[in-house]
Amino acid sequence: MQLGFVTALLPEADLEQIFATAAAYDYECIEVACWPPQGLDVKFGGTAHIDVTSITTEKVAEINRLVDKYNVHISALAYYPNPLSPDAEEAEVAQTHIRRVIAAAAELGIGQMNTFIGRDCKKSVEENWPRMLDTFGPLVEYAEQHQVKIGIENCPMLFNEGQWPGGWNLATTPAIWRKLFQDLPSPALGLNFDPSHLVWQQIDYLGAMKEFASRLFHVHAKDTRVDYSALKDVGIFALPTEWHADKLPGLGDVDWGAFFATLGNVGYRGPVCVEVEDATYEQTLEDKYLALKHSSHYLRNYIPRRDPAIPSPT
Repeated sequence: MQLGFVTALLPEADLEQIFATAAAYDYECIEVACWPPQGLDVKFGGTAHIDVTSITTEKVAEINRLVDKYNVHISALAYYPNPLSPDAEEAEVAQTHIRRVIAAAAELGIGQMNTFIGRDCKKSVEENWPRMLDTFGPLVEYAEQHQVKIGIENCPMLFNEGQWPGGWNLATTPAIWRKLFQDLPSPALGLNFDPSHLVWQQIDYLGAMKEFASRLFHVHAKDTRVDYSALKDVGIFALPTEWHADKLPGLGDVDWGAFFATLGNVGYRGPVCVEVEDATYEQTLEDKYLALKHSSHYLRNYIPRRDPAIPSPT
């Protein structure tokens, strides 16, 4: 496995600064944010460290130069919009840009892009399903043509009253994944698996990893802590933000020893990228760098770096 981080944390930095930061804090890879350059500047999004609207041979060469210079590779290109938004214009922008990100991943030889399925939060799963198939059937086919895999992150995207009750991401539970991969069985469609979102939904994240082992294309390392005293006060129908909080790895309820043991047992050998959404570490740029430093130090207990200087036994 390779340790990385999601670059959306650092909108202040340019791409070379991102690579330098990864190298300085002992990360082997980065998941690069690729929002539209003129897109909405939303929290943890709206960042374009690679502008996929204008990929040229020269830009590809420059990015590859940075990969070689810092010995840090790109695990995936990232863009997390709502392609099933009830706003037709927003949905069209999202779907068009997903195609651009897929094409850019192919141009760069990365082979992986990560996104959301999206959702109309006011409709049920069943009501969203036909539109989801009409939208992602062609997107998955486009990814197949470009030999790129799509990793769907499982965050419910349920943060405020306007997103109640469904949130704006459909693919959030094993029951939904089961149906998703049955109806869209392409090997180009899988998961960008984040255990933190399953913890607060009271879902067995270890069991989910075992069942969907063949669909684990990419992994996020983020923790979450459920405040059970608050939950007992407001109940499960309150907004989830009222009774849980995202945390750096090791500061929440994920059992990281069991998590990495299970990842290894199911045969996963790919990237594990830290996604910093811990409010304790988002006030200043120094806080963000501290979060990356802490997360790298902690997770190296589970993802030791291979040392090429040590010869293999003969």
